[in-house]
Amino acid sequence: MTDILSQDIMYLPGVGPHRKDLLDSQLHIKTWGDLLGYYPYKYVDRTKFYRIAEFQSPMLFDNVASAGSLPFVQIKGRILSFDTYSDPGQKRRVVAHFSDGSGVVDLVWFHGLRYVTQTYKIGQEYVVFGRPTIFQQRWQFAHPDMEKVGETNVTEMGMQPYYMTTEKMKDRGMTSRSLEKMTKALVTRIPQGAIPETLLPEQLSRLHLIGREEALRKIHYPQSMDDVQRAQMRLKFEELFYVQLNILRYTSERRKKYQGYVFKRIGPLFNDFYRDNLPFELTGAQKRVMHEIRADLCSGRQMNRLLQGDVGSGKTLVALMAMLIALDNGFQACIMAPTEILAEQHLATIREFLKDMPVRVELLTGIVKGKRRREVLGGLLDGSVNILVGTHAIIEDTVQFHRLGLAVVDEQHRFGVAQRAKLWSKSDNPPHILVMTATPIPRTLAMTLYGDLDVSVINELPPGRKPIVTIHKYDNQMTSLYQGIRQQIHQGRQVYVVFPLIEESEKMDLKNLEDGFKALCDVFPEFSLSKVHGRMKPAEKEAEMQKFLKGETQILVATTVIEVGVNVPNASVMVILDAQRFGLSQLHQLRGRVGRGAKQSYCILVTNYKLSEETRKRIDIMCDTNDGFRIAEADLKLRGPGDLEGTQQSGIAFDLKIADIARDGQLVQLSRDEAQKIIDGDPECNLPANALLWNHLRELRKTNVNWAEIS
Repeated sequence: MTDILSQDIMYLPGVGPHRKDLLDSQLHIKTWGDLLGYYPYKYVDRTKFYRIAEFQSPMLFDNVASAGSLPFVQIKGRILSFDTYSDPGQKRRVVAHFSDGSGVVDLVWFHGLRYVTQTYKIGQEYVVFGRPTIFQQRWQFAHPDMEKVGETNVTEMGMQPYYMTTEKMKDRGMTSRSLEKMTKALVTRIPQGAIPETLLPEQLSRLHLIGREEALRKIHYPQSMDDVQRAQMRLKFEELFYVQLNILRYTSERRKKYQGYVFKRIGPLFNDFYRDNLPFELTGAQKRVMHEIRADLCSGRQMNRLLQGDVGSGKTLVALMAMLIALDNGFQACIMAPTEILAEQHLATIREFLKDMPVRVELLTGIVKGKRRREVLGGLLDGSVNILVGTHAIIEDTVQFHRLGLAVVDEQHRFGVAQRAKLWSKSDNPPHILVMTATPIPRTLAMTLYGDLDVSVINELPPGRKPIVTIHKYDNQMTSLYQGIRQQIHQGRQVYVVFPLIEESEKMDLKNLEDGFKALCDVFPEFSLSKVHGRMKPAEKEAEMQKFLKGETQILVATTVIEVGVNVPNASVMVILDAQRFGLSQLHQLRGRVGRGAKQSYCILVTNYKLSEETRKRIDIMCDTNDGFRIAEADLKLRGPGDLEGTQQSGIAFDLKIADIARDGQLVQLSRDEAQKIIDGDPECNLPANALLWNHLRELRKTNVNWAEIS
């Protein structure tokens, strides 16, 4: 940006030192350019004036009877008189009786009364803007916006912008209107041509986009909704385009810089496993994914692949087969999991798959100490340990491999990028990377969050798996629920009961695990119960989990600590209490703990009756489908991307100020296609015709750490 936009915000008229500190601390606005990039979140049409008589029109305001108020409107008229009321038991207030000649409304203020009576004059013509409500059979505006006619251009302002503010800002007198006046002062002081373009003329023409300067002026002061939409389209595309260009350039640079190990051989370990140990025929999706992984491992470039698949879809089996290819080519492999429980589960699963095969598989977590730890570390260094399963302990400096060729990272979003980067130091050449996640990621989000990874999807469940039946019950139906649990246990099944909290919260009316465990022991005295939560010591947690896994206890009472990595095929019922407190993704993950055997499984979502519209939608979606990708799409639309799966630590995406990945899916795809065209046509990123793009990307990159090449 030019020098004028880098000026300190304090020197903008109407700001000063006090407001400068407030803007900086609350909104991170330091310069004129920062304020220009702080966009309105909504607009109200100020081009139309209503007559007071129209307030009675059912055609205009047919929702007044149910809502009790009108939309925001503006009227023009004069104050007829003032009254001050100090009724017992009511707030002191000033009321101005206001007329436009077609009717009368009351303007009401409950504070700043002296300011009101000293500022607004009887007989003066004003523009009044606000939301009229009915009080004691009279229309009134509470604390309306008022502008004197003749001394303001409010009647010509078109669409009025509204800006997000914080409570602290409001407490100190800085409102949306304050920001509106600042941006108006800013826009009028920026000369034409001072805002540089960041897209190529050819792109603007072909995509029918307005210029950046026009977009930034119109986003703050549009005259119509068409202005708003054209400005938003341009600025959203720009944001998403540079995110995608950044990702694709990083990917291109990484592939040029790092050569991958070439695993050409399909040897005896893979073949013997496939012939003798494979527990069931691979699904079509698993075969397709294996072909994609195999192509990567033979390509001569480092594999960076995201393997998505719902709970129980067989991702671990695919990862193991990829590791066996590494072993057949003389390399070691590792799998890094976010929790000790999940690491131990992977260890048990892999050892069960391999059975009597000559493959040494070891565990490395925080609880592996002393002589056992030294043996594992020694085996890694001399190459006798073929596969290492562990937690973040794998990336400690003391852990050195003889020849690491493939690293599998499970539930990647649970690791920081810097932690994953340390895997690269474990090998002379960067190992192939396979990222697994059971959290379904919608395509639009995956293109931004994991845009530098190739994506494989296992979208089939192994044969014999029955869809989980999900049922919604209210908390006054617990008696029938207990009867159903008892029937399942008598049939030889086991049950999870999940609570949202460990201890009672005074702020939220939630059942808590400690009291709930005692109550369930009373309800089911004939059964044995286990209890697991995050505050237990690892050894205690493991002991309780083992009891449940071995069938020594029939009911496991837990918090969301069981969300990932618990595999008990005999468990057929998942009861989630206070389900309204969980997000869709978490509900789906918890539900995935059952349905892992051949018997019919059930997920029971228990809520109270007081559900918001959004919560009811979540519950309905869960009851309607088991498809993790449908659920993920719905979750993204309901709550937006936010910081989903650690977007802020991805290091490859810039902050999105206006684009919304949940709602702008077509723009995400368009921006991806455009960025790919640039990379394909300018693979060395040095064509003079694209200098504008590369220069702007460099400016954006200055504030971002280069973690992207780590994937």
